[in-house]
Amino acid sequence: MISQRSGNRISPSSGARDHVRIKCMWVVVTVIAQEQWSWLHAVLLAFAFSPCRKLLCGFLLLEDEQLQGDKKRHLRCVFPPSFVSCSTTTEQHEAVVVKKATVEEMCPRFPEPVPLNHPITSLRVALEKIDVLLRSSVHTTKLPAISAIVVLNDSVLWNGHFGKKNISDPSSSAPNEFTVYRIASLSKIFPTLMLYKLWEDGLVDSLDDPLEKYANNFTIKNPLGKSEGPASLSVRTLKNRSPAVSLRRMASQISGLPRLLRSTNLLWSGDTQSALILLQDDVLVAEPGTRCHYSNVAFSLLANILAQKVTGTDFESWVSDNIMEKLNMEQTGFSLTPDIQRQMALGVYSNGQPAPLYNLGWYRPAGQMYSTTADMAKLMMALLGVHSGTLLRQNTLNTMLTPVLRCHGGYFANSTGTPWEINEQFGYDVVRKDGDLDGYAATLSLVPRLKLGLVVLMAGVRPADQDLVSQAYSYLIPVVVNAFRDTQQTLKPPPDPAPYIGFFTFRNMTFYEIKVDSDGVLVMQQFGPQVDTTVPSKYRTIRLDYLQDRVFRVVFESPYPCKLKFNSASVSLEAQDRQIFNFYVFNKKGVSPGFDSPGLNTYKVTRIAGRPYLTS
Repeated sequence: MISQRSGNRISPSSGARDHVRIKCMWVVVTVIAQEQWSWLHAVLLAFAFSPCRKLLCGFLLLEDEQLQGDKKRHLRCVFPPSFVSCSTTTEQHEAVVVKKATVEEMCPRFPEPVPLNHPITSLRVALEKIDVLLRSSVHTTKLPAISAIVVLNDSVLWNGHFGKKNISDPSSSAPNEFTVYRIASLSKIFPTLMLYKLWEDGLVDSLDDPLEKYANNFTIKNPLGKSEGPASLSVRTLKNRSPAVSLRRMASQISGLPRLLRSTNLLWSGDTQSALILLQDDVLVAEPGTRCHYSNVAFSLLANILAQKVTGTDFESWVSDNIMEKLNMEQTGFSLTPDIQRQMALGVYSNGQPAPLYNLGWYRPAGQMYSTTADMAKLMMALLGVHSGTLLRQNTLNTMLTPVLRCHGGYFANSTGTPWEINEQFGYDVVRKDGDLDGYAATLSLVPRLKLGLVVLMAGVRPADQDLVSQAYSYLIPVVVNAFRDTQQTLKPPPDPAPYIGFFTFRNMTFYEIKVDSDGVLVMQQFGPQVDTTVPSKYRTIRLDYLQDRVFRVVFESPYPCKLKFNSASVSLEAQDRQIFNFYVFNKKGVSPGFDSPGLNTYKVTRIAGRPYLTS
């Protein structure tokens, strides 16, 4: 809708002014606001520069221009007709074009994972596409068996099993969720879990402790070190300032340690003391903490040294007692016993020949393990923080799943983590660990913000022409995001809504009423002549989700437009969604006298006795 209105332009820099009475006029004020701003701030800034700043006016944002060489925005605020008193000597009539708000991208962009009401047609279609993708990837010679499983929140959403468990046996059945596969470098997840658990329990002081704190005879030549003099010849972090080969860097492939020990392969059967001796005459391949470089040495050192020096046991026993037992992962382990081998899918090379089941010796922590999709689903749920058998606290999991360093172009992931390879799809970090070992390939992957996970286990050679996991997520992520966005979130009401109900104002410029709905949830609605009627009513009403004592979170009804546009200007609803309201301690009358919204830089929204009388 377009309307024409006349009005008086009042300059914020007006000199001498006469007191006049304006009726049905527009007041236009130009203000400078920060890049992040709210409705409250737009009003406040407009009034700060307006001759009418002590009075009530509504507003409409007309311009949103990026200033050259500045990250501020140029906002033009238009105050609609009111019976107000202003001081001015200037009267210039101007036509103002008002357009109805237009809607573009819908938010929240990153909706919170909530319980879904199945079946969801779009989700079923996406899973059918994954089924077709994996089924068509089976090759009778080089990839005879694939098993996969998808988890969402604390449930298995789908699992699929394709091909034959044993290509050498014509009567072999298809694999299932209990079929065993070698998981190769997915084994590196377990030394990392050990590190974080010991840190969480206070047995490791810091994730950034240098390795030599736990192995005092560790040293390695560092020709790339930036320190001057003899100290740069070796890494001895406690005695000089050379960058540390730290525990976190070892777990995130940025320690600079070589991929393998000199003159060894993955079958080397030495011990940790022998490994430390070999390293004394070896060199770092990169300055620690500066470059992504894959290292099996790092994980075997990390696992064996922490087990021996911190826990007083061996690594495999610690993993069995503290991870597998807690998660009831009964078909996951290290030793390929005859019973386990009978449950395995037969691993093959690209020519179809069976691959031997090697014992990796000292490198076992870096790649020896086997598992099933059923057990991997339990591990994914634990990493997402939704499994009943808790391994780590949520804050610890958040740290473990956070990218550590952006990798150079030649590395096979955009970023590295502990122990993850991390890439982005649809704006979400896909945190994954790939593993490939003679006859087998495996990927465990997570989208932490969606509580979504996918494991693909393969007997054979990973397809070189297609990333099955990325392709599967190209189907899954958009529909899961939309499903969460379209599901109404269940909000928590406060124990007693009475202390929060009533009328509030921000500096006598904007007014709000807080009521309670039929479910006991608080609802806040803006009112008064400053309300912009071009904004749909549903976006002027917010619900408050109770978090803890006197603390609430703003929740817009989902989905909502990320930005409401008015001509060339826009208002970000996304920036205001999920902000925190912190109500003040109750007064003698048992009510809260007001609240702050620190995330919006809005303070002292104060309670008033009742609905104010506002003229128009």
